[in-house]
Amino acid sequence: MRKLEHFDSLVQMFFRRAREKGDAPFLWAKSGGKWHSTSWAEAARQVASLAAGLRDLGLRPGDRVMLVSENRPEWCISDLAIMAAGGVTVPTYTTNTERDHQHIIDNSGACMTIVSNAKLAKTLLPAVLRASGAHTVIGIEEMRMGQPGAIEFHDWKRLIVDHPADVEAAARAADGFAREDLACIIYTSGTGGSPRGVMQHHGAILCNVEGCVTVISEDFGWEDEVFLSFLPLSHAYEHTGGQHFPIGLGAEIYYSEGLDKLASNIEEVRPTIMVVVPRLFEVLRTRISKQVEKQGRFANYLLDRAVAIGGKKAAGGVPLWDQPMNLFLSRTLRPKLAAKFGGRIKAMVSGGAPLNPEVGVFFESLGLTFLQGYGQTEAAPVISCNRPSAGLKHDTVGPPLQNVEVRIAEDGEILVRGELVMHGYWRNEAETDRVLKDGWLHTGDIGEIDTRGRIRITDRKKDIIVNDKGDNVAPQKVEGMLTLQPEVMQAMIAGDRKPYMTAVIVPDPEWTQEWCARNRVACDLAALREDPAYRAALGAAVERVNRDLSVIERVRRFILADEAFTIENEQLTPSLKIRRHILKQVYGGRLDALYKS
Repeated sequence: MRKLEHFDSLVQMFFRRAREKGDAPFLWAKSGGKWHSTSWAEAARQVASLAAGLRDLGLRPGDRVMLVSENRPEWCISDLAIMAAGGVTVPTYTTNTERDHQHIIDNSGACMTIVSNAKLAKTLLPAVLRASGAHTVIGIEEMRMGQPGAIEFHDWKRLIVDHPADVEAAARAADGFAREDLACIIYTSGTGGSPRGVMQHHGAILCNVEGCVTVISEDFGWEDEVFLSFLPLSHAYEHTGGQHFPIGLGAEIYYSEGLDKLASNIEEVRPTIMVVVPRLFEVLRTRISKQVEKQGRFANYLLDRAVAIGGKKAAGGVPLWDQPMNLFLSRTLRPKLAAKFGGRIKAMVSGGAPLNPEVGVFFESLGLTFLQGYGQTEAAPVISCNRPSAGLKHDTVGPPLQNVEVRIAEDGEILVRGELVMHGYWRNEAETDRVLKDGWLHTGDIGEIDTRGRIRITDRKKDIIVNDKGDNVAPQKVEGMLTLQPEVMQAMIAGDRKPYMTAVIVPDPEWTQEWCARNRVACDLAALREDPAYRAALGAAVERVNRDLSVIERVRRFILADEAFTIENEQLTPSLKIRRHILKQVYGGRLDALYKS
């Protein structure tokens, strides 16, 4: 079993891996219909040169640099170069509004921004112009923006060309960094209020990398790994899990072309590890089920048998009488479905939000190892992860990573201690003191630890709904069950200080089209809202869920959303979690009216 050696910084880890891997491919991106790679040696050269260029532009140790870009090789190189120059990376979502950029610039005090293209720059520049002091903007792609105000423009590629640097000298300089040094400030997208800047030091992210490498090495074997990067790198989960974790493994990283091409990218890249959020797995589960459904009765029978056997396995073991069918499925259905994921997946890792156990069992039933992790940005961000050696149980998020302490407070809150815990919120001492007490991070999550040391999350402390009788309801559980129904794409439940639960439901578009075809009606969404038969079909889905819920959890009434919850309308966070406060602003009045009618 291989072990990860000790590193003092993320930059030191990168330069050592680059020295070991040399001309082997490292970063992959697709253009002109073909995948093109940047080698480890070339990436190291670019990191060293860009770091020299940033210093020449006046970057001093501790200065903050915003990074506004979609996932691409230049994102990784820029992040490493900022840190190699002694700066602090401030990753920023490409979906940010001008107001969001303004808040982050003002709060972080960033003096430079690296932005990938002119389209993103148009949203960014008005905020930069209002910032106090001079600000340098570096464009990854060519931009003809002129020189407005106090903004100084530079070309990313030209900076590298004009500052040839000695890679070995840059690597030696990185040896002087310490694990306690600040690496990045990641602004949490959150579900309410202005984003807060989480200060992640090198040691916090390295603690995560070390723990994750241990899971892979001990449970799956550490070989030549391949990652497909899909989630925004500005999110802590992808920043650690999709960039620095692969670097620690010496893995190749492919950058996905986007959600619409993700399925084909998976088949082309054939990743060994995938790091994705639960919502995507729920979508993939629905798509696979529909594809099998179209293949006829026998294919549906095999899928049903596979899921049934998978459920028995998750509950304790496959009975002897199911073994012949299990063997048959391993030779027929499972290889075909595994091929859609490239055929060499060791593990699919879900994080960023709670996962419905049924989804995990579904993928396990198809022969794909499915791990659920748990964490938050304040913990760099991984706290725990399911692993076969600890006994896979999909209603838990596994045991804590190595060198991570977890305990449950008297009120059920999960507390975390270890090097992974942030240094605090940037320029926000009051919030820091609220969540960091005596070295323990107060996560705001409610949970328990089972006899095998695995953490089980019951809900967010602040999201728990308390009805008018004082009973507690965990909304994420009910919402997860609703979205597993083929009729429902998204849902949010409400009912705080009310006699029962209500819901906002986004119907599934594909199911809606099929329903309209069966019932020979036009798919006019406005008309469908008033169609009693359409609402009754959705109501039947809600009732199926209610049968498996307690009396206080059941959804008694619902309304239909005006549109899907998206990042663009600010009803989803960039990590695809619903923004409850926004949805309550939009639909609160209509939900309240349900109790009066």
